[in-house]
Amino acid sequence: MAPSTAEVARARVTYQAEMARGLGRFFLPRETRCPWCGSERLTQRLRTRDWVQAKPGEFTLDRCRDCDHTFQNPRLNAEGLDFYYRDFYDGLGAETSAEMFSRGSSVKRFHASVHAVTPHIAPRAWLDVGTALGHFPAAARQLLPDTEFHGLDMGESVEQAAEAGRISRAYRGFLTELAEKELAGQYDLVSMFHYLEHTTDPKAELAAARTALKPGGHLLIEIPNPQSLSGKVMGKYWVPWFQPQHLHFIPLANMQEELNRTGFTVVAAEFGNAHIPVDLIGGLWFVLNRVLPQDDLAWRPRKPGRAARATRLGGLIAALPLMLAVHGLDLALAPIARRTRFCNAYRLIARRN
Repeated sequence: MAPSTAEVARARVTYQAEMARGLGRFFLPRETRCPWCGSERLTQRLRTRDWVQAKPGEFTLDRCRDCDHTFQNPRLNAEGLDFYYRDFYDGLGAETSAEMFSRGSSVKRFHASVHAVTPHIAPRAWLDVGTALGHFPAAARQLLPDTEFHGLDMGESVEQAAEAGRISRAYRGFLTELAEKELAGQYDLVSMFHYLEHTTDPKAELAAARTALKPGGHLLIEIPNPQSLSGKVMGKYWVPWFQPQHLHFIPLANMQEELNRTGFTVVAAEFGNAHIPVDLIGGLWFVLNRVLPQDDLAWRPRKPGRAARATRLGGLIAALPLMLAVHGLDLALAPIARRTRFCNAYRLIARRN
């Protein structure tokens, strides 16, 4: 259910006051070196906007010519991350996020992830990092009823996941801060589903995951593939860029090397089955959001008028047959994408040494 007009109006007061102070304060100074390898050989990959929530601002992704790491530059600081995450997974956007992750297609994908890891370990205790509302543990429990699932996230959604019974224990905070204090050596399996790209220091997150694992425990990672040809073809309209939330894009070879250095052995690495068939429909949605008037958004100065609302509704109705066709094309092309360089994600399973 969409937020009410009154809820949006109340949030608008806060957003407008924040934006009146300027958006520049949301960013750290621009990096001159690659945060992954330290190289100074950086080149701009693309400039884009927030096509998802339509919050204001421009964002740049730079690529390292030496290690091929892509990263947001300048990067959002803590205040900026709070501003751009707010009302997406919780608050005004909570209902939309919950609906997205509870769909049958998401459950099917979650089950595939479980099937990928169970040949390597039979987990008794599983920590899902970046669990949000806990939809992955809820789906995984259908296949692993004897496994105890815990969840960790920085927002209030993880507490809601525990209240709803999707996880048996909630940790609210950062893995890098809680690993030593509360989680050390507790888990057979730690999962990070499209989590690392959101973090400010992915290397520190991998080290923290190792701390939370028992010796011989396993780490399961799924993450966007920045070397996908889809990203090159679709440019700023490629869904996995997902600006401004995604901060780092790590090529598979870099990830494998860092896992080995951190004290893991990679036991499985694959592109195909990690692919999510959303590239075309997501790109079309971004274009529609660009050309059509916006909904009633709290970060807009005022509620859209009757004509703007009618134009958006009419545009979406007119585009519906195209959206259905494009979504069908995504699904039809998925088997090809999974076997080619158009695959948009990869999966790694690593054992703690």
